[in-house]
Amino acid sequence: MLHNGNTLVQGGHGQSLAISVMVPLGARSGDARRCLAALRAADPAPDEIIVVSDGPVQDLDAVADAFGAVLCVLDRPAGPAAARNRGAEQARGDILMFVDSDVEVHSDAIGVVMHALEADPEVSAVFGSYDDEPAERNLLSQYKNLAHHFTHQVGREEAFTFWAGCGAIRRDVFVRAGGFSESYARPAIEDIELGYRLTREGARIRLLKNLQCKHLKRWTPVMLFRSDVFDRAIPWTRLILQTRSGPSDLNLRWSQRLCVVLAWVCAVCAGWALH
Repeated sequence: MLHNGNTLVQGGHGQSLAISVMVPLGARSGDARRCLAALRAADPAPDEIIVVSDGPVQDLDAVADAFGAVLCVLDRPAGPAAARNRGAEQARGDILMFVDSDVEVHSDAIGVVMHALEADPEVSAVFGSYDDEPAERNLLSQYKNLAHHFTHQVGREEAFTFWAGCGAIRRDVFVRAGGFSESYARPAIEDIELGYRLTREGARIRLLKNLQCKHLKRWTPVMLFRSDVFDRAIPWTRLILQTRSGPSDLNLRWSQRLCVVLAWVCAVCAGWALH
């Protein structure tokens, strides 16, 4: 259901393309206020912020109201892919930007996106990276976030995939592609899979190394194992096997694909050992 009490957030910066930002919220979206505050403080600001709830979030209405965001609540938990799709259906902008709820965009993020897409009409989508100053100071969080930052900063600017942590797609391109695959009920590789479909259809995707955001997530060993093996390695391997090929881009380089396969083998062996 859509809460119509909220109105379009006007950036007031005279841009020719309007931009709508979708922020999916799950049950653990404790950093939503910091995420929304950063979006509202961006200069220029987005024209519209849509918060999509995919689970029970405390004080959800108050959070949306505090930042002038449109609130969309899913009938049942269905995962971030479905949440982003429902938000996109409600959005009125020419550009659909996706920002995870545990991310603080840098103040110039909206301007960087708009400049890139206005400067080159042939570019269909853009995405950025985490910055090199993770919010959490424990070793795992530092390692995970800095590894992400490094991979994106050395990656090719002409990309073959997409990242929904902080990325944007032209509305018409997103609609033609059918949005994110809702077969991914958990945070997984739904953005990579979308990027792969886009590039197969001839769309151009750019990695913007100056589009950066701060990651607020605190990683633990259990979270890291579950994410890297079950939400990343296994789905990546399935995607590679299904398509029988894959772009040598970011985490899909052949050397890292081998690590993905080995991680899946280790996971299977661990499962057998526990039986």
